[in-house]
Amino acid sequence: MTVISKLASSLNRRDEVPNQELATEIAVNADSTAVAELVENLSHKSKDIRHDCIKVLYEIGAQSPSLIAAYANQFAALLDSKDNRMQWGGMTALNTIVLEQPDVVFASIPKLAAVADKGSVITRDSFVAILIQLSGIPAYSEQTLPLLNEQMLGCPSNQLPMYAENALPVISGTHKAEFVRTLTSRLGDFEKDPSVSGWRRF
Repeated sequence: MTVISKLASSLNRRDEVPNQELATEIAVNADSTAVAELVENLSHKSKDIRHDCIKVLYEIGAQSPSLIAAYANQFAALLDSKDNRMQWGGMTALNTIVLEQPDVVFASIPKLAAVADKGSVITRDSFVAILIQLSGIPAYSEQTLPLLNEQMLGCPSNQLPMYAENALPVISGTHKAEFVRTLTSRLGDFEKDPSVSGWRRF
């Protein structure tokens, strides 16, 4: 049985359980052949197959980043796709391998930013998570921390507490004062919407 035959769409399933189970099976067995087959089918003529393949790949990445890291360029190429599902799927996959392939991910920042600006909350979440990881790497932090600050300035108020909390470990030195100013400047947003969870911590 091929990997493609185990995908949710191949099984006529509308839920994601088969894809999640397949990802775990591949990750546990370190099945690089299966990963290669999934990557090859990211350009399959069937949209459902393409969507299932990227789903399984980023689920594998969440469990075993090194298993999909060699395909960072293929995931980055998906950022140019006209299919939104493939765009944010590629971004999600890149988010799992930042520490494995920081050079490729860093070089993709302009495209990542463009996708995040036009995309959903999930897309923005992935972009911020990528920036946070890159900001924890000294070689990239000076370039990525200002971009992270921009995201905090413009993100929806209900996302800001999570972004700020996740970013705290990588914010240091001269950038700390800038982030404090950003958070302080947005306190008015929370006064308008005091139901936003977690805002009092900041």
